[in-house]
Amino acid sequence: MRVLGIETSCDETGVAVYCSERGLLAHQVHSQIALHAEYGGVVPELASRDHVRKILPLTQAVLEQAGLDKCDLDGVAYTAGPGLIGALLVGAAFGRSLAWALGIPAIAVHHMEGHLLAPMLEVEQPAFPFVALLVSGGHTQLVAVQGIGRYRLLGESLDDAAGEAFDKTAKLLGLPYPGGPALAALARRGNPQRFRFPRPMTDRPGLDFSFSGLKTFARNTLSEHQPVDAQTQADIARAFEDALVDTLVIKCRRAVRAAGVATLVLAGGVSANQRLREAMDGMMVREAGRTYYPRPELCTDNGAMIAYVGCQRLLAGQREPLVIEARARWDMGGLPAADER
Repeated sequence: MRVLGIETSCDETGVAVYCSERGLLAHQVHSQIALHAEYGGVVPELASRDHVRKILPLTQAVLEQAGLDKCDLDGVAYTAGPGLIGALLVGAAFGRSLAWALGIPAIAVHHMEGHLLAPMLEVEQPAFPFVALLVSGGHTQLVAVQGIGRYRLLGESLDDAAGEAFDKTAKLLGLPYPGGPALAALARRGNPQRFRFPRPMTDRPGLDFSFSGLKTFARNTLSEHQPVDAQTQADIARAFEDALVDTLVIKCRRAVRAAGVATLVLAGGVSANQRLREAMDGMMVREAGRTYYPRPELCTDNGAMIAYVGCQRLLAGQREPLVIEARARWDMGGLPAADER
């Protein structure tokens, strides 16, 4: 089965073709970073308009890259949520309409399920069951995974997600948008001994997260060292990143022990952070387990992960009726298993 995947939940237009027999055939992503940079964050209306401009040319380019005609497709998968409702509607309307015109099935895909299963696109795939840490823009979640669609939420962010904390702290430091990668780059020049930030909610039981206080601690530290020089800026970035990474590692160790599994999956944009990967790898080695994550280009939003999830669900016989579905909020816990219709 050859499935076209469409991702338009926020500020990247992603299109891909996944084949159930040959794997990922082609994928392309158009980033809107330059469009939103002057505003310091995503402007929803501009994001939606740019998706409208890019989705058809990207689809044509991906089909050409895969050596396919649109009539060779067996299904269409599109991100239906969660995300910016206007942006979601662009991909949903395009994807559902294309499937209807071609007379092939369509499937609405949960954005976070796409991230969760993105490591399945790699040659070495994790086996079920496992624990997944989803660290994408506005989400930080720990999920026990028994199979496709069989998810149990273990913990989540109660306020700022890890990605949001990265971006907001980067903005405090005067770094350009997008802030997360810029802060990580700056942290490499920081002295890890100069400042120590708190590891929030690690002194109590449970698997929930809270990163708003960490951002506030960074702001207060910055205020206490005005005027800030370049080295102090780097030292604050390093202390912030170390605290956030340590917090995630501590919670993941608790989660894999509680779930009784030896496999941890990292997914979402923040999972591309090199210090986080190294720390998680080290922790899982000590736990006699292993960490899996997608290649960096598949950590951020992309159509490949949507095409993969859509293919698995279409192969299980799941289909969408002739409606255009988009949800700004969507609980992943309510998804059906891949073998349920």
